[in-house]
Amino acid sequence: MIANSPANNEITEATSYEKQYSLVMDINNLLVLRKTSLVDYPGKVAAALFFRGCNLRCPWCQNRELALTSNTPNKAFISPDQALRHIEKRRAVLGGVVLSGGEPTLYRGLPALITRIKALGLLVKLDTNGTTPYVLETLFSQRETTPDYIALDLKLAPARYTILGAKNPTAQLTESVALIHAAGVDHEFRSLALPYGFFTDNDIEALAPLVDDAPWFFRRFQPGNCLDPAWDEFPAAQEKDSALLARKASQLGKRVSA
Repeated sequence: MIANSPANNEITEATSYEKQYSLVMDINNLLVLRKTSLVDYPGKVAAALFFRGCNLRCPWCQNRELALTSNTPNKAFISPDQALRHIEKRRAVLGGVVLSGGEPTLYRGLPALITRIKALGLLVKLDTNGTTPYVLETLFSQRETTPDYIALDLKLAPARYTILGAKNPTAQLTESVALIHAAGVDHEFRSLALPYGFFTDNDIEALAPLVDDAPWFFRRFQPGNCLDPAWDEFPAAQEKDSALLARKASQLGKRVSA
């Protein structure tokens, strides 16, 4: 069980899972700031914070520097306090802040960070892979820590998440979706069309029970800076690849966008 600290509203009680990723959650300079984005938060001019560290190892991931946690100094990374100072200066032109990654739910101070952003009068969008439902439960327990919008990435059929390093992914994803639905938070689902049919109709069928009436977006893989360099040699996914997946999802009664 995850507990809130009355003093700082941070996640404080560590489970074995949290201990495994404690470096990710406690590291100081863990953010990359995108000062202005017109695409990361639907309908909003937003700033975006990209968190360092991820508990999955998707070989096609194009954010190597974010996915891999290292103590090597890197001027691109700043602290949450530094990021908030930039955001506060620009809050008059911003409608929201996107928390992305990497995987932002691995950061121990996430509830406190959301509270501070909301105190600036800004909305918060959370991008997550859905494998940490206990963190979502903590966020949803208080209004000031509840994101205003959530984008949940669906990588593959839940049973195939083991190749990405996930443990018990079916239960984690199912619980995360149930929590989001129960909290009444606006949300969307996102999947990546991969080359060579690596993401198939069978994956869509397995994921469909997780998807409610929120939109399900399909983007196309583009090689470059992949976590596994071998994927940089793969061709980009074609429009037909995402369209076929979207069609299958639509046939299953889902609200899709390719």
